[in-house]
Amino acid sequence: MNADLLLNSISKHIVLNEAEKQLLLSSLQVKKVKKKQHLLLEGDINRFAMFVTSGCLRSYHLDENGFQYIQQFAPEGWWIADMYSFITQNAGHLYIDAVFDSEIILISKVTLEKLYLEIPKLNYYFRILSENSLVTYQTRAMDNARLSAKDRYEKFCQRYPTLIDIIAQKQVASYIGVTPEFLSKMLKAESLSKS
Repeated sequence: MNADLLLNSISKHIVLNEAEKQLLLSSLQVKKVKKKQHLLLEGDINRFAMFVTSGCLRSYHLDENGFQYIQQFAPEGWWIADMYSFITQNAGHLYIDAVFDSEIILISKVTLEKLYLEIPKLNYYFRILSENSLVTYQTRAMDNARLSAKDRYEKFCQRYPTLIDIIAQKQVASYIGVTPEFLSKMLKAESLSKS
């Protein structure tokens, strides 16, 4: 298991002793997923939080016409879940799949609740993640309402600098809320204006 990335993420916020690290690591599951493989479907109950150790996952929902609205990309070193479903243990609204072949670490809701009792400082780590996630979603909702497509694209590039050259343009368009054709024309016009 490539747990160093997870332990480094945790160590930015809390310090675990060796016994706590071993207890945490013994509670995790590792899974390899293929490109386009689903880990969660709309209507499923999200029983696991997922930490990406290699590759990239994404969460999205579909409208009545089947158009995808990407909520989040989770590259290496990021967590992802349908938070509504994970917290409430009710049927979720999101799909989660692999953008590329990926390896992830899974921690179940049940296991996490037990770890909160055994390693109370993990509460703090996951609280920080939840608060950061809430701020990000609120900021993104405001940005989607007030920023131009060009500005939303620039925000995407800032948020996901490692993905901009490797994610399909269609997926970037879905994330920023435009059609792939619009994004292509916008980027072409921007490229021409710089030359």
